[in-house]
Amino acid sequence: MPERLVISFSLAHLSDLHVTPMRVDSLGEFANKRALGWLSWLRKRRYEHRPEILEGLVADLARQGADHVAITGDLTNVGLPSEVEAAVPWLETLGGPTRVSLVPGNHDAYAAPVEPGGFAAWTDYMTEPDGRMDDPHYRFPCVRRVGPLALIGLCSAVPTSIRLATGRLGDEQLARLGPCLEALGREGLCRVVLIHHPPVPAGQAPRRRLTDAGALRELLAGCGAELVLHGHTHRPSIERIEGPAAPIPVVGVASS
Repeated sequence: MPERLVISFSLAHLSDLHVTPMRVDSLGEFANKRALGWLSWLRKRRYEHRPEILEGLVADLARQGADHVAITGDLTNVGLPSEVEAAVPWLETLGGPTRVSLVPGNHDAYAAPVEPGGFAAWTDYMTEPDGRMDDPHYRFPCVRRVGPLALIGLCSAVPTSIRLATGRLGDEQLARLGPCLEALGREGLCRVVLIHHPPVPAGQAPRRRLTDAGALRELLAGCGAELVLHGHTHRPSIERIEGPAAPIPVVGVASS
């Protein structure tokens, strides 16, 4: 019998990092839900998401020597354009776009309006080197081939009203996802879906869930994937959903 080729590849998974400093440049930017988010940061989140923890995280990643890093959203606090830009230097400390892939989270699209191309500063972390994403907020799923993996980035980040942290993929993104998964499966790649909101309830209240999670699970049951990574819950979890041949692991990680 021919020998089986075994490829070793390690993928680190981070989420809900909230790495950007909060700065009020214009009161107009806070004339919406962001005002409450800023107050929450002043009262609570700045004491939880501390710089020394992020520094320790980066140092530990260097020691672990992972081949690639996947980040499933919430790099910012309230999704200001200045925060999206400010996240880039921190991403470069992890190794830049050749070593890091990401998708946005609900805090990255915290309040309307989210301008078309609002995540343009992160394009290199969401597309392959020769890919084009003139309007990245509306061109998901994004695919990055990394070693034996295909990282399929989904955007569940949508602006929501006060007290809501729901996510939504939408019909157009779901319609593109099916053919994408099937084509990557024919290439023989290990398909890893990156999404901020979990496709399972994961103990979340309805006000925090992915509203079209059922449609995503149905699609995955038909088209398949080898792994789903998510954040949002701020706690580690391993669950499984139906796949065409075997259950698909769904892995969440804690916030930084």
